[in-house]
Amino acid sequence: MSAAKKAQSAALSGSKEELAAKAAEDPVFLGEVLDALNGDNRSQRVLAARTVHALAIHAPETLRAHGNALSEALEKPEAQTRWEILGALEKIVAVDARVAEKALVSAAEEHGLHDPDSGVVRLAAFRLLGAYGATTERRSEKIWPWMEEAVRVYHGDTEFPAMLVGVIRLVTGGASDRVKLAAAETMAFDAEHSKGLVGRRAKKIVECAPKRRRRKT
Repeated sequence: MSAAKKAQSAALSGSKEELAAKAAEDPVFLGEVLDALNGDNRSQRVLAARTVHALAIHAPETLRAHGNALSEALEKPEAQTRWEILGALEKIVAVDARVAEKALVSAAEEHGLHDPDSGVVRLAAFRLLGAYGATTERRSEKIWPWMEEAVRVYHGDTEFPAMLVGVIRLVTGGASDRVKLAAAETMAFDAEHSKGLVGRRAKKIVECAPKRRRRKT
């Protein structure tokens, strides 16, 4: 049996931490993990996704060359594979935001932000978009329409207060003034009328808006 066939037939086993530690040191094994991530076996995909997420936390730089494989995994039917990979991509953004670029459309559509069944997937997608948009003004303007729509659609849902953390990350990061102003406008009602966590987070978003300069007369 060839080495390639052995790699394809080998099943992952062990904890995600053990597998991630091995993948961080062994590029060949990392390839096996990514093969399993996009393979036909559901349980192996989930274990591979959990491994990739752990790897993204502890050694995100090892995943910089694998944006295509991570993006492809967002098409998988099981929610856990998708939320683990969305979470991994969020971590990788801090190292190289370009890794996430091919995954943005999937993250913003029915496999992510508009998953009809999983609030965990929706939140993970929203957090990824916020992290990506916080890196530069151009990126913030690219992702803000998706985030703004989600804020309106999921207002009042269980994950909504946590979603606002993603907006805060965006407007306290590298977002453009236009995006900061738009976010403040979107959250103005909650800043004035909502109580508790939503109200406090809405106020923080509004406070990040640049002050409009008065024209000299």
